[in-house]
Amino acid sequence: MENRRKPAPPAATLDINCDCKEYVIDYLERAFPTRQMRVFTDDTGTQRSAPMEDEAGNPVYNPEAEAARDQLIEQLCALPPIMSALDGLLEHFGHDHVAEVTGRTKRLITTGDGRQKLETRSTRTSQAEAAAFMAGRKRMLIFSDAGGTGRSYHASRDALNQEQRVHLLLEPGWRADRAIQGLGRTHRTHQASTPLFRPVTTDCKGELRFTSTIARRLDSLGALTRGQRQTGGQNLFDPADNLESEYACAALVTWFHLLVGGKLNSVSHADFESRTGLVLCEKDGVMKEELPPIQRWLNRILALPIGLQNSIFDEFLSLVETRVSAAREAGRLDVGVETILVDKATLIDDTLLRTDPVSGATSHLLTIEIEQRRVPVSLARILHIADTDPTAEYLINGKSGMVALQTRARALMEEKEGTPIPRIELMRPTRREYMREEDLFESAWTGIDRDAFSAKWVEEADEAANKVDTETIRLATGLLLPIWSALPSDHLVVNRIADKDGNSWLGRLVFDEHIVQLFTKLGIDRAENLPPTDIVKSAISGRSVDLSRPFPMTIRRALVNGSPRIELVGAPAQQLAWLKSIGCFTEVIQYRTRVFLPMPTAAETLDRILLGSS
Repeated sequence: MENRRKPAPPAATLDINCDCKEYVIDYLERAFPTRQMRVFTDDTGTQRSAPMEDEAGNPVYNPEAEAARDQLIEQLCALPPIMSALDGLLEHFGHDHVAEVTGRTKRLITTGDGRQKLETRSTRTSQAEAAAFMAGRKRMLIFSDAGGTGRSYHASRDALNQEQRVHLLLEPGWRADRAIQGLGRTHRTHQASTPLFRPVTTDCKGELRFTSTIARRLDSLGALTRGQRQTGGQNLFDPADNLESEYACAALVTWFHLLVGGKLNSVSHADFESRTGLVLCEKDGVMKEELPPIQRWLNRILALPIGLQNSIFDEFLSLVETRVSAAREAGRLDVGVETILVDKATLIDDTLLRTDPVSGATSHLLTIEIEQRRVPVSLARILHIADTDPTAEYLINGKSGMVALQTRARALMEEKEGTPIPRIELMRPTRREYMREEDLFESAWTGIDRDAFSAKWVEEADEAANKVDTETIRLATGLLLPIWSALPSDHLVVNRIADKDGNSWLGRLVFDEHIVQLFTKLGIDRAENLPPTDIVKSAISGRSVDLSRPFPMTIRRALVNGSPRIELVGAPAQQLAWLKSIGCFTEVIQYRTRVFLPMPTAAETLDRILLGSS
């Protein structure tokens, strides 16, 4: 008898409704406006509306509104169920490759033969799933609030799976403390590599509302717990991501004025008020003094069609980016503590600036030599960006011979007229920079073909990977509040210098041209002991330097016939011959003899002057 295998029964599908459609239907049945309204005029002449009732006192309903509600419910019930993000990931990658650590006790899975079955889960199941991920048997891990406390998913040196974690923040939620708990699961001590955090959003710009809220609350939580915002957010979000910051609030006021002035392309004033219910002007047409707050504006924008949302947010974000960029260029951007990670940091000098007479706390100026190895972008990654971005172009600099990939960046916006200012982004092997489109036409950047670009990119990347940048920086640290006014006012960023050996210093950077001014304001007689190059840099930057030897004099910047010079003020008449013999030159201007240092050799000449008194 021929042995034939019986055919497998057809795959059965469980008729289980896993969506939340019933909540939407219940909301429509209860909250959809179907009452007939009547309009009347009150004693003040203002038109108002009230629900209509019949003679017996029964409510009157609008049949057209009821028909619209029933039709909407019918369409929603006919739509196919939308799979949740968790179930969608499990079905796409397979539950055999994805570890799930959540609080749900049952889940619907699809077996290899296409069958569906309801799987029961317990606390032990989550422990086994987490162990499978740490052992490398499952390459992906999904965890929720229930799995984000008391567990570790970092690249521990004691675990088999030591690959770098790429943490996709899909649903950050509204509570900053829980978000920090989740982020801390993949970023812990004794790890082989630090994780890469990537917040996930769709192309619906209204979703930035939720990312903005968690960014603001993370910043606030960090400021409350440690006195610095970077503690909460860990630099996960850019200042432009916080749509409730002072820059965003100021940008919204500008957006309101441009809207009322009819200078926006996304929406008109009347259409905006009709769609959102936000009234911006008084009855006489003058804008209100108290405009809608940004939280209310963000909530109303979510109710608009997606295309209109995106257009409005593009203009709004352009205004935010304009303000953030201006603050960053002026050195006024307050982003909390910025961490500078270096390979090696060596303390060269420690100068005492001040000792508090009450507490004994000290302020110091540290001179630190840092070494940092660059990590260039691979050619495969940059070509992938070029293939997926239709605005990408390959460029080469005619002067330096360096290459860059040009892409379209978010435009800035002129705040008075609402005129967009197009910008482009230049991606280099070790950095990226932004440039206005009109400035690009006047630069040395020109087009290049793909093959030549690839060859030059690999050459630059290899050269950068084998190069170690060495730099000497100065950091004001210790008790900074009493000396805050003496520190430079055009660079208010607080930095943390951290190397791979665990050494760390916290303070404010002090550049060479600010050192003499810092010592002068604090009354420290160290100006003569500073390198002449620092004194010259300070003078060139516009900050005069007072010296006491070999005679009381001031080094300052002067402008003679439109040309910048370095002047030596206070030189005695009997020292003119000696000063001219060591490199200075004089000029009689308005019947007064003035002494100048030659610009090309100013540092060398000043060094001879200082050595002449020793």
